[in-house]
Amino acid sequence: MHDLGLSLVDLLRLVQAHLFLSGCAVVTAIVLGLPIAILAARHRRLGAPLLGLISLLQTIPGLALLALFYPLLLFLAHATGLPIPALGFLPALLALSVYALLPIVRNGVAAIRGIDPALVEAANGLGMTGRQRLVLVELPLGAPVILAGIRTAAVWTIGTATLATTIGQASLGDLIFSGLQTEDWRRVLIGCIAAAALALLVDFMLALIEAGLARRSRWRLGAGVVFLLLATAATFLPISDAIRSDSPARVIVVGAKNFSEQYILADLIERRLRAAGYRTERRDNLGSAIAYRALAAGDIDVYVDYSGTLWANILRRTDTPTAKEMLEVLARELARRDKVLLLGGLGFENAYAFAMTRARAQKLGITNLASLARASPQLRLATDLEFLNRPEWHAVEGRYHPAFRQARPYSPTFMYRALSDGSADVITAFSSDGRVAAMDLVTLADPRGALPHYDAVILLTARGARDDRLVAALQPLIGAIPIETMREANGMADRDAGKWTVAQTAAWLATKLAVPSNQNRSRAYH
Repeated sequence: MHDLGLSLVDLLRLVQAHLFLSGCAVVTAIVLGLPIAILAARHRRLGAPLLGLISLLQTIPGLALLALFYPLLLFLAHATGLPIPALGFLPALLALSVYALLPIVRNGVAAIRGIDPALVEAANGLGMTGRQRLVLVELPLGAPVILAGIRTAAVWTIGTATLATTIGQASLGDLIFSGLQTEDWRRVLIGCIAAAALALLVDFMLALIEAGLARRSRWRLGAGVVFLLLATAATFLPISDAIRSDSPARVIVVGAKNFSEQYILADLIERRLRAAGYRTERRDNLGSAIAYRALAAGDIDVYVDYSGTLWANILRRTDTPTAKEMLEVLARELARRDKVLLLGGLGFENAYAFAMTRARAQKLGITNLASLARASPQLRLATDLEFLNRPEWHAVEGRYHPAFRQARPYSPTFMYRALSDGSADVITAFSSDGRVAAMDLVTLADPRGALPHYDAVILLTARGARDDRLVAALQPLIGAIPIETMREANGMADRDAGKWTVAQTAAWLATKLAVPSNQNRSRAYH
């Protein structure tokens, strides 16, 4: 699997993390759900609204539920002053536990209410208290139905846990999301197969326990319990990693958003940090808002962002100054607001650019956003997942007044696919993307300056800014990556034919780094 940029150790670690997260979420849901089920079963007036509330929570998409817990925990951390980890395991655990509640509670209520009334009367006639009746009669008789709900919750949770990667928690979703963005379908397939196999394995173990309870079969019950204990023990087994085990240095957490360029640059940063003696961890597939908040909160230490994104999303600015002025203001304001260090620009810009196939643009006579707006009623627009909700789109609407026949968001990979297969006529491409040249696209001029500059910049936490060795390890990257080199690297990772892995591409990029001039070095904003 090394040609995928994935070792067996990496895969086992992701399986282990996925199983541990899912197991903790199901156990938490059981601890919370069974008391709720008992309460709802015994008090029908209270049971209806409780089940309604839990059902309502279930209708929230898993990805949205995971994302909502991050700002909630961040708010609690600021309000209480407690070191609550808002990124990674804790928000994923809470969201998945909520998601697993419904089948456990519903089956628990059905199990208790489904007990033969004659048996309940007999227990009461023997003088049993409510607790004794619950422990000695209702739970033992309802155990198979309750366990069926736990089985359903476990399978749901293992499947949904792949989404935890979007809030920085390692899972098999790392393979799926990165594979989708780099069009490495083998990684997607490995991630899906591994998650499905894990779900089937856990379901088999719980099925043995359920059958053992229903049929009073000791060997089934015993085998299921033994297998479950072995799976639990496997989540705590140490997996060798020379980088992690041999270095006493502190861990630097490197963040990345959810597209190829971000993966490549994060890998490049990791290489430099490891060469400087640091241990590193990754938090990939973060949304723009989550990535910056995670950095400001200290949940990640370093990542690459873009000046226009920070200008519009963080500072809420709608004007478009020069690139130099924008970087100077960003460096000053981010340091003042969040003690974030803008180390400097990497030397290239990854700007939003409306793009069309050359043949289509020439046929319609479209050369810039003004002519695009005039032709927009007959055109379909495809954007990335964020653009239609970003200030940049509102600025384009305000200055050009387009009225596209259809505007639909896609993940970046499928946005380009939509253009190539004719599902879209225009896309919001990225200027450093290798697919612009590979697909012979033309990018449209922006004569009214609606779109800001998007210089790629390295951001560091306050702790990272105080670490001179860390700053020195990253300083050579400032001004060292020309747009042509970054575009070529992106194309290498995104092409179908002759595809390179992200790790191979980052290694190639490391050999191509330009030596920064003194002038470029002076542009580091720290």
